[in-house]
Amino acid sequence: MRNVCKSASLARSARAIVKTLLVAIATVTFFFTSDLVLPQAASAYPFWAQQTYPETPREPTGRLACANCHLAAKPTEVEIPQSVLPDTVFKAVVKVPYDTSVEQVGADGSKVGLNVGAVLMLPEGFKIAPEERIPEEWKEEVEGLYYQPYTEDKENVVIIGPLPGEQYQEIVFPVLSPNPATDKNIRFGKYPVHVGGNRGRGQVYPTGGKSNNTVYTASATGRISKIAKVEDEDGNVKYEVSIQPESGDIVVDTIPVGPELTVSEGQTVEKDEPLTNNPNVGGFGQDDGEIVLQDANRIKWLIAFIALIMLAQVMLVLKKKQVEKVQAAEMNF
Repeated sequence: MRNVCKSASLARSARAIVKTLLVAIATVTFFFTSDLVLPQAASAYPFWAQQTYPETPREPTGRLACANCHLAAKPTEVEIPQSVLPDTVFKAVVKVPYDTSVEQVGADGSKVGLNVGAVLMLPEGFKIAPEERIPEEWKEEVEGLYYQPYTEDKENVVIIGPLPGEQYQEIVFPVLSPNPATDKNIRFGKYPVHVGGNRGRGQVYPTGGKSNNTVYTASATGRISKIAKVEDEDGNVKYEVSIQPESGDIVVDTIPVGPELTVSEGQTVEKDEPLTNNPNVGGFGQDDGEIVLQDANRIKWLIAFIALIMLAQVMLVLKKKQVEKVQAAEMNF
């Protein structure tokens, strides 16, 4: 009887393990096939930055990682308070302005609206405020926004996006300041804040390849002997520009769907001369700021010091009036 129970228990355990493995395989298969059937290139760029720069998005030169793929420069601003008290919630507003009337080239070559995204590098100990700490009057501004920490152990570095640009040219980050009274690693003082803001798709993939949102140039000097339209597996039309150098074999440059050709057959081109227009209408920018984690006791002592100085000034004025009266009385006497 004992052997029968033991065998039944082993059979149940085996079935449970097999079921778990099947669920895991199905889950992995779903994610991979969903990326192939319904690719989401736009939503991948924060992930690319995290994979390419796993420790921090800021290089030793001060440049943020996004600038390596988004080559055009556009303005970005950050608005933060000059100083904050410990354990308080405040706004950090990242402004990503652009002309909302323009459209960018999508991955399939169609014209689409621009998306925006941002990376906010706060001082150590600062982080996105939990939902219960966010004031009610701010809820509408942050509704539907998903703030993602850059890494699990760095809650002070936050990325967000892609977001619809027409709606989010100003991205609000509700930030909770740390409390040195409960965290001994935090000190009062002035700290730097770094921010990067992007609008539109990038020109270079992290692998080094070009996207279809950039200028394509000639890889050799020579005469364009042929321009052929080629349809890929997805049904997208690409151009193959054949360039015949003065000596050597024909060089073929492939132009993806999106950029518009600016050359024609029979035309002579120089190496690195543009073959297409520049379809990019977006770009990346970054800004730096400073914030002071202020000690409330220092403010109290400062107020007390100012009050003491004002009182001393008043006493001096009163004393001066008294001396003037005594001098006038002595002169009359």
